[in-house]
Amino acid sequence: MDLDKAIQSRKSVKKFKEKKPDWRDIIECIDACRYTPMAGNIYTLKFIIVSEPAKIQKLADAAQQSFIAKSKYVVVVCSDIAKTISAYEQRGEVYSRQQAGAAIQNFLLKIQEKGLATTWVGHFIEYLVKETLTIPEKINVEAIFPIGYEFPEKGARKRKHTDIDQILYFEKYKDKQMRKMPSIDV
Repeated sequence: MDLDKAIQSRKSVKKFKEKKPDWRDIIECIDACRYTPMAGNIYTLKFIIVSEPAKIQKLADAAQQSFIAKSKYVVVVCSDIAKTISAYEQRGEVYSRQQAGAAIQNFLLKIQEKGLATTWVGHFIEYLVKETLTIPEKINVEAIFPIGYEFPEKGARKRKHTDIDQILYFEKYKDKQMRKMPSIDV
């Protein structure tokens, strides 16, 4: 699958088939995160693959989203930002969040390429996730990703995309007027 197709076809999936994905495919998707730019080349992210149904149920409860319990695997993304904060002080926390988002996007695109499905779950009670997976207090839980194969729903709504003219400005905020752009010498 080419990159444009992966970007344009990626969507959040909350209903999965019973078929269990190959865990090695999930590791390949996590591996794609290693190529994300990191501030000061300080890698802050950690990934936990969960396959035990009882733990997956506890994660579903912590997120207050029952569909998570129906997945065969869950990936929990965490970050240990202490070194980044030490290197960049207050900005270190911002950099850590930015690089987590960039790594997660790599993960999501690789999931799409592999024919797997997931949704980004950002709402959860963090201490319950930490308790379930014995994550130390100083570690941030960034997101939860239930993973499986999409169960196609008949009559499902088409994903709505924002038009480019709603998000693009030129030279300053809210300026939709494109002035003469510099020419490109070839």
